[in-house]
Amino acid sequence: MSIPTYPVQGQTILDKIVVRKREEIAEAKAKISVQELENSPLFGRETYSFKQFLLDPTRTGIIAEFKRRSPSKGIINDRVSVEEVTTGYAAAGASALSVLTDTDFFMGTQIDILNARAVNHIPILRKDFMIDEYQLLEAKAWGADIVLLIAAILTPVEIDTLATLAKSLGLNVLLEVHNMEELQRSIHPKLDAIGVNNRNLADFTVSVDTSFQLADHIPAEFMKISESAISNTKVIRELKQAGFNGFLIGENFMKQENPGAAMAEFVKGL
Repeated sequence: MSIPTYPVQGQTILDKIVVRKREEIAEAKAKISVQELENSPLFGRETYSFKQFLLDPTRTGIIAEFKRRSPSKGIINDRVSVEEVTTGYAAAGASALSVLTDTDFFMGTQIDILNARAVNHIPILRKDFMIDEYQLLEAKAWGADIVLLIAAILTPVEIDTLATLAKSLGLNVLLEVHNMEELQRSIHPKLDAIGVNNRNLADFTVSVDTSFQLADHIPAEFMKISESAISNTKVIRELKQAGFNGFLIGENFMKQENPGAAMAEFVKGL
């Protein structure tokens, strides 16, 4: 698959993704109406509680991700099925699943989340770049339980609008921040969890220190999630001590031939 490029001077990868996302949303709206989404078989299903599964002592706290490629690494694993991988993750004790639905940059699709929903009974996060209320309706229609709001691409007003609609639909809301400025301007009462992305979305470098730096600044009423750069169980134990409840891991598992088995082996260290 050829990945589109948007040669605008000074644009980061994130900027390019958002430009394409606006085009993608317009195309989707022209094809499928809001009423059609609301009439979808999964739209009326009761969603799973993110908090309940995340804090379940019989589970690992890991949000295990299905991701075929990334803009920084290229193809990670395009040889496995979403059903095989996600059921493997669930069997290994995942508290939730993260499924990429961005096509151009991550090779994800709507079908991936529908297929994951059909074979799993734990919460599913629609992992995408959410900038429009229409995408929340899509997420509900596709069987997602959690949506991601990325502070780097949203204003406080947009976070308020999207979080309010998401909660009215019964969706759990995970806010993603990368630094103190994003955290302080984006906290909202309708959030369920705040995730610290250890990956700099401008240049895609990673450092788990970002989570440790922000841990004490996340209000206690929100679940704390650390995302990316988690490659061993020692880091998870340290993050737990710092107050984190959840750990989003994708690439570490997906780069293995059998991601589900890789997670099962990984959690033995917990």
